[in-house]
Amino acid sequence: MAAPLLVLASTSPRRRDLLAQLGVTPHRIAAPDIDETPRKGEAPRAYALRMASEKAEAVPLATGEIALAGDTVVAAGRRILPRAADTAEVAHCLKLLAGRRHRVLSAIALKDDTGHIRTRLSESIVAFAPLDAATITTYATTGDGIGKAGGYAIQGPAGAFVRWMSGSYSGIVGLPLFETRALLLSAGVELG
Repeated sequence: MAAPLLVLASTSPRRRDLLAQLGVTPHRIAAPDIDETPRKGEAPRAYALRMASEKAEAVPLATGEIALAGDTVVAAGRRILPRAADTAEVAHCLKLLAGRRHRVLSAIALKDDTGHIRTRLSESIVAFAPLDAATITTYATTGDGIGKAGGYAIQGPAGAFVRWMSGSYSGIVGLPLFETRALLLSAGVELG
């Protein structure tokens, strides 16, 4: 039986780069179009898993294809922080995160050509150093945090704000490699 063809249900270059670390190149890339609004009272963990599953579900598959989707959520307590749309949102997120710990939940979902979906979740804790207003403004104006969950990218200049972390670095970046590898192997995907 032939190995399944992987469809990456994400246009994120970071997810493509992380997959490449596993020796995997997607057969094709599909951009899922879903409503990413959290439900009233939805917990961050449930939201991350729902988003990953809905993204995988939104991708039509041909016979022999499987879809891999992911979603990364930054949570301050039970509060789900947005994907920062502009510099003001980046600054707002950093003000909330400065000097405290937060969770980064990275969910992945794998859908086969019968529609069956399997999920995994990586949970990491990140502690930011205290940040003054000038540091926050300077980072926000770089544009690095725009479009990123919680208004920052750990692999960019914001990595200097991290006092310590516990968990999966790749999960914080956007695709937890340990969980992804396990799901792909269980589906028969050949890793490089």
